[in-house]
Amino acid sequence: MKTHRWFTPWVLTLPALAFLLVFSVWPSINTLRLSFTDAKPLGGDTDFVGVGNYTELLHDSQVWTALLNSAIYMAICLPLLTILPLLLAVLVERKLPFIAFFRTAFYVPVIASAVVVGLMWTWLLDDRGLINNLARWLHIIQGPVPFLTDRWLVLISAISLTVWKGLGYYMIVYLAALGNVRKDLHEAAAIDGAGPVRRFLTVTVPGVRGTMFLVAVLTSVAALRVFSELYILTGGKGGPGGKDQSLVMLIQQYAGGFYGNLGYASALSVLLFVVTVVPMVVLARLNNRSDS
Repeated sequence: MKTHRWFTPWVLTLPALAFLLVFSVWPSINTLRLSFTDAKPLGGDTDFVGVGNYTELLHDSQVWTALLNSAIYMAICLPLLTILPLLLAVLVERKLPFIAFFRTAFYVPVIASAVVVGLMWTWLLDDRGLINNLARWLHIIQGPVPFLTDRWLVLISAISLTVWKGLGYYMIVYLAALGNVRKDLHEAAAIDGAGPVRRFLTVTVPGVRGTMFLVAVLTSVAALRVFSELYILTGGKGGPGGKDQSLVMLIQQYAGGFYGNLGYASALSVLLFVVTVVPMVVLARLNNRSDS
């Protein structure tokens, strides 16, 4: 029986390794290097500034505002996108009339372009949009609600858009996990007199706890890296006075253009990486503690 040569696995994995090194590892290392310089997008003379960019971050009010927005975004999206899709998956898992239609309807926002969905919500939430016009017609309000011009309403509107667009995606993830929950456990709990709510809490939730952890991690990372929703709803301006910018919007702002500050944008990128890792570590600790 012939055996393969020792280098065969390396040859087979070489394309994937090359892609990873060129498009992931090297850009990450280069971003860290640039964060200690005053590099510009068009190149030219680049000076080493040490931790100057990071020192400037600590005194930049825009950065602290963006961190606050990201924290609020994650604090609201994390529980909503961890629990609501699970409840939705439990409902659509049942074999009911027209259930295939509802599954498709819930998933449509996921496959729709973020730009298209953002523009739709902009038209809906505009001062002369459908929601304000309908509320005025029903005599609920006298003047338009500033969904897109108020500092906090813009943030809440963007969070609502993120939750609405993500429900269908995480619903599908939970549907796959629910298929692995043993049916005999539900039957045994029902025989013992447990109602639907108790069976959900004692059978369904423990059965999909690993998936809930995965969804929580994905949601927290996506919330901290939010860009499209805030950018489109604010017309790229970051809300009134730029108070609704995210860290990704700040990175785009400083790195864009011919005269952008690429070094400072790289330092912001490193900060974003650190901020993204923190909730992942916390969630992993909580998951390990619950396992033990």
